[in-house]
Amino acid sequence: MKLLFLACLSPKTGNHTTAERIRSHIESAGHTCELRDAAEFQSPAEVANLVSQNPPFEGALAIHLFRAGRLLLDIQVPFGVIFGGTDINEDVKVQQKLVVMEQVLLKARGLMQTSPSWSVSRKFAVAFTDKLKEEAELFLLSQSSKIYVQPQGIQTEVTEKFCWAEFLRSSGVSSQHVDELRVFLLVCGLRRVKDPLYLVEVFSEWHCENPLNVLVIIGPKIDPVFTEEFEAVVKRTAGVFLAQERSQQELHAAMKRCFAVVNSSVSEGMSAAILEAMDLGVPVLARDIPGNAAVVQHEFTGLLYSSPQEFVHQSQRLLSDHELRERVVRNGKRYVEQHHSLKQERETYQRLVDTLH
Repeated sequence: MKLLFLACLSPKTGNHTTAERIRSHIESAGHTCELRDAAEFQSPAEVANLVSQNPPFEGALAIHLFRAGRLLLDIQVPFGVIFGGTDINEDVKVQQKLVVMEQVLLKARGLMQTSPSWSVSRKFAVAFTDKLKEEAELFLLSQSSKIYVQPQGIQTEVTEKFCWAEFLRSSGVSSQHVDELRVFLLVCGLRRVKDPLYLVEVFSEWHCENPLNVLVIIGPKIDPVFTEEFEAVVKRTAGVFLAQERSQQELHAAMKRCFAVVNSSVSEGMSAAILEAMDLGVPVLARDIPGNAAVVQHEFTGLLYSSPQEFVHQSQRLLSDHELRERVVRNGKRYVEQHHSLKQERETYQRLVDTLH
């Protein structure tokens, strides 16, 4: 089966990594899956034209119901959609976007009127968590399509060609005692929904009290306007540094060496960085939002905070309570092994793609 797969493919983002992984699952079952950046297309008509070219595509897949899913509205082949997180958490608040996303989920019913051979089962929707599924059912007309829950599959790999001291120096961290530093690593693309400035002021105050505590933020520069604002703030803020984005293997190596991995997002579908940290045996400090609380159980698989001041408090607990640190690391790794199996993810998407035949 020849499939078109649309997703937001900004380099070195969670969306890109997830899309590549799912594409690999599909192709390992013998299908052809062409992954394209949703940003390449201006309208559903462009995608419909691509799908109908010879040899035509026989099905389609999209991550993010609005950004990519809306581009499937004119195609005449079966398709599946995967909720991205911001579509259900943020875009449903905008009436114009909500209407479009409802149309995407109702597409199969519309096609049945012109294609009698279709069945409603020849379309599917996937949510990463039960919480995202519940939100989708609350805000969208999801009765036209069953929503499956499939958490992201996680597999980490650390490169041996990685120098921690060089990584810190290149990020602007200057210290004669690199091994004594307690590096908090915030992994995110530079855009407002990830809110990387949320902790900056309070963390800087904490750093001034104890210079061994540093915050390193690493991720691709997605929003140029916000990136300029962000870089200006970081340049004048003590104890907070911006690292150049790295390959996934190098990023995982940096995560493994840091004291804790941090998430400060306003909204998340399912943070791959959180799950990767757990898999690597690194404690997680995550902002208490629904997407994070769905995978981080406070004081069991990680620590949640709801304000910058509480972040410092939870960090101090992690520094002083070795039993707490060991517990969240042990349980976090076990959680990923039990609930984020790469094998299970592969089998789920292969089975769902088979329903498009």
